[in-house]
Amino acid sequence: MKTPPKLLIIFIPYYKCSASQIYLNSRSKFPAVKHTIKTGLSFGLTSGIITTLGLMTGLNASTHSKEVVVGGILTIAVADAMSDALGIHISEESEIKHTRREIWESTLSTFLFKFLFAMTFVVPVLLFSLSTAIIVSIIWGALLLSIFSYVLAREEKIKAWEVVSEHLFIAAAVIILTTLIGSWVSSVFGQNL
Repeated sequence: MKTPPKLLIIFIPYYKCSASQIYLNSRSKFPAVKHTIKTGLSFGLTSGIITTLGLMTGLNASTHSKEVVVGGILTIAVADAMSDALGIHISEESEIKHTRREIWESTLSTFLFKFLFAMTFVVPVLLFSLSTAIIVSIIWGALLLSIFSYVLAREEKIKAWEVVSEHLFIAAAVIILTTLIGSWVSSVFGQNL
């Protein structure tokens, strides 16, 4: 007789997920997650990391101000999380295959995960000098993105290194471009900032 799948208990505010919706399959190392939660998690995590790191590196390059970087993170955690949640909401509605409940679960989970992941980047800025905080944040973001990309690749049964390297390349491109833009803004408008 086979043993039943091991249950994974996850506390996610605003969601009532049964054991059949969030569980660890006995043949899988990774949780099978309800589609609406997975939508919010995948979009919120990637956007929360890449957008926040881009904002942080750009603001650091242009202002070198801890206060401005923290203000930017807090602003993006709220405004961009709400904007992304609305984007997911409209996208899910346009597919004309989801229930109202599924649409709202995707919307709320996108907001929640984007907000939470963006807010994690405040901690290094509060604990370290700004230049150290930027490095710590880049490492933290790369680690989170790598883990998520690896799990995603394993679930899709594709080469993990390709997915991880593709996602890290995009994050690196954003960080480099926003740093260059921030440096340009500082050189052009430096006296007025």
